[in-house]
Amino acid sequence: MTRVLLDNISKTYPGVAPSVAGLTLNIAEGELFTLLGPSGCGKSTTLRMVAGFVQPTGGRILFDDTDVTNAAPNRRNTGMVFQNYALFPHLTVAGNVSYGLNARKVTAAQKHSRIDTALSQVGLDGYGDRRIDMLSGGQQQRVALARALVIRPSVLLLDEPLSNLDAKLREETRTEIRATQKEAGITCLYVTHDQAEAMSMSDRIAVLEAGEVHQVASPRDVYHRPATAFVARFIGRSNVFTSEVVAIESHTVVVRLGEGTIVKAPIVADTASASATVGMTTAVSLRPEAISLTVNPVTVGSHELTGRVLTAEFTGAVNIYEVDWHGQTLVVSVPGALDRADPGDTVAMAPAQGLVWMVHP
Repeated sequence: MTRVLLDNISKTYPGVAPSVAGLTLNIAEGELFTLLGPSGCGKSTTLRMVAGFVQPTGGRILFDDTDVTNAAPNRRNTGMVFQNYALFPHLTVAGNVSYGLNARKVTAAQKHSRIDTALSQVGLDGYGDRRIDMLSGGQQQRVALARALVIRPSVLLLDEPLSNLDAKLREETRTEIRATQKEAGITCLYVTHDQAEAMSMSDRIAVLEAGEVHQVASPRDVYHRPATAFVARFIGRSNVFTSEVVAIESHTVVVRLGEGTIVKAPIVADTASASATVGMTTAVSLRPEAISLTVNPVTVGSHELTGRVLTAEFTGAVNIYEVDWHGQTLVVSVPGALDRADPGDTVAMAPAQGLVWMVHP
């Protein structure tokens, strides 16, 4: 297995802001590491620099202790799965899978064995003689994955590989990719803009925006402990409040929201809360499921927010409400079995004090 180090790499094109600005990432052996962010954030550019298709403007790329920054793509031993699969329609499944082996001059006996193994890894035993146009989109995606695996790459690179599949097939295929990658023990760098995809598959996630990294963490920490307001809003849905620090207690930061409501966020080392000072302007994040809701309350507690329901959506497991609170739209998610609010209803929203999280604005 191979460790990948991106050491302060950047990519700048003339006349525009940097596509990637001083990016440093350390990807462990056998890790499935995901670059996540909106379109244009630099994630695919980063992946292509690792593959050797794009030359960095600055910085270094290392596979273990070998500097591959200036190495040609065919000298890096990477396997890549493209967004559109890039399969050859005139070749059979086996012909597509064997493409990389032909370039490596693998013997015929070894070639057949490795093709069979690769097709077995992706669940396509017996498909070798089929034409590409006889396959479903999901099966074509697995052929592309088998073609990347068959060369026994040091690093597996996947660029939005599920974006052309329908929702149900995406869920099934991401499970297969995760299982195949772990079974093969290959270090994997995965690119996607789909938060659910990244959360369900990754060992760690780097959240990018405008060529810069906002946070590198496990899926759970990215969701429950976002570093910045951007991460909080981009991963799932979150309510982000501009606030003022009014006190520092032994284990919590006391903050006042815009209309005066007081909430407390835990102090955690190496997060925004650790550097909080009284009087500073900051931001806090509160997930929709961390808010309880009372419809048409008789009284309102000092720590509750009062608002008016704008939209109500029943999804079965949960009710999702958009609520107007002093001109800011808050999202609240409560179990579907609870009383349903309707648009126009007044509601009291009680933040779960232990789930308030301070973020960098």
